[in-house]
Amino acid sequence: MSTLAKTDSSAREMFALSVEGHELTLKAYGAWNLASAKICNETLTTALQPLDYQNVNYDLSGVTEMDTAGAYILARAIRCADDVCYPYTLSGEKFGQKVLMREAAEASMGRLPHQTRQWYDTLVRMGQATESFANETIDTLAFLGRFIIVLMRQLMTPHKIRWKSVVAHIEDVGLNAAPIIMTLSFFVGAVIAYMGANLLASFGAQIYMVELIGISVLREFAVIITAIMLAGRSDSAFTAQIGAMRMRQEIDAMTVIGMDTYETLIIPRALACLVSAPVLTFLAMISGIFGGMLVAWFGITDISPILFFARLQEAIDVDHFWVGLVKAPVFAIIIAVIGCRQGLAVTGSVDSLGSRTTRSVVQAIFAVIAVDAMFAVMFYNMGI
Repeated sequence: MSTLAKTDSSAREMFALSVEGHELTLKAYGAWNLASAKICNETLTTALQPLDYQNVNYDLSGVTEMDTAGAYILARAIRCADDVCYPYTLSGEKFGQKVLMREAAEASMGRLPHQTRQWYDTLVRMGQATESFANETIDTLAFLGRFIIVLMRQLMTPHKIRWKSVVAHIEDVGLNAAPIIMTLSFFVGAVIAYMGANLLASFGAQIYMVELIGISVLREFAVIITAIMLAGRSDSAFTAQIGAMRMRQEIDAMTVIGMDTYETLIIPRALACLVSAPVLTFLAMISGIFGGMLVAWFGITDISPILFFARLQEAIDVDHFWVGLVKAPVFAIIIAVIGCRQGLAVTGSVDSLGSRTTRSVVQAIFAVIAVDAMFAVMFYNMGI
C-alpha cells in the first residue's frame, strides 16, 4: 500500500490518498465547494497523475460542505479506459453529498441521466421508508432503555438532579403552555356540546349531552389535546435546543469535561414534562367541561349550570377522570424521549436540524395516538 502526502500547504488537510492493489481510497476533509475549487482541483489532479489504480473508494465522512464544483473535482479520480469506466463506491456521505457525487460521477463517465421508473422507484421509496421506520423504532427503544436506567439512578440520588433546570423547564413546558391548552380545550368542549345538542335534540334526549361532554373530555380529548400541544410546542423546542447545541459542538465539550448528556439535558426536560402534563391535562378537563356547560346553558338545550354539574356528578363516574389523568405521564415520557433523541441525532447542517425537528413532532404525535389506542383497548378489556 502506498500513501501520498500533499505538498500544497493550502490543501494539505483537504484529502488523503492511499492505493492498495488496484483500488484507490480517497478520504476528503473540509469544504469542497466553489471557494476552494482552484486549490483542490490543481492539487488533486497533480496527486492522482502518478498513481496506478482502477477502482475508487470515496470516504466523505470528513466533508463538512460540498457543492457541484467540489463533487466534479472529486469525480475526476474515476478512471476510464477504452470506453469502459471502472466502478466507484461511496462511504460516510450525507444524502445530499451522495446525490451530488452520483450525478457528477455519471456526468464525468459520460453516462446518460438517470431515467426514472415510476413503479420501481415507488417501491424503492416504500422500502427505504420501511427501513427508516424500523431503524427509528429500534433507536428510539434503545434510547428509551438507557433513559429509564439513568432516570432510575437519578431518582435514587435526588440531590444530583438539576432542580433549577427542572423548574425552568416546568415554567416553559407547563406554565407558558397552560393558556393555549385551556383555550383549545374550551373550544373543543363547546364543539362537542353543539354537535351533541343537535344530535340528541332530534329524539328528545338533550340531557344526555352532559354525559357526552363529560366522558369525551375526561377520558380522551383533554389528555390528547395536551399531548399534541406538548408535541408541537415543547417537543420541537427540545429538538431544536439540543440540536443547536450539537451543531455548536457544546455536547461534545460537555462529554469531554465529564458531564453526562442524559443527566444534564434529558432528565430535567423529562421531569418537567412529567410534572407539567398531569397539571395541564387537569386544566384542560376543567376548561373543556366549562366550554360544554356554557353551550348547554345558552344553547338550545337550556341546561342551567346547577343542573349540568348535578347531572355530571350523578352520571359520570370518577374512573373516567382517572383514566384520562393516568395517560398524561406516559405521554409526557414519550414526548420527552422522542424530542431529546431527535435533538441528539442532529448532525452539523441546518437541514438536519429542520428535518429532525419535523420528524420529532410527527413521531411524537403518531406515538401518542398509537399508545392512546392501546390504552383504549386495555381499559375496554379491563371494564373501565
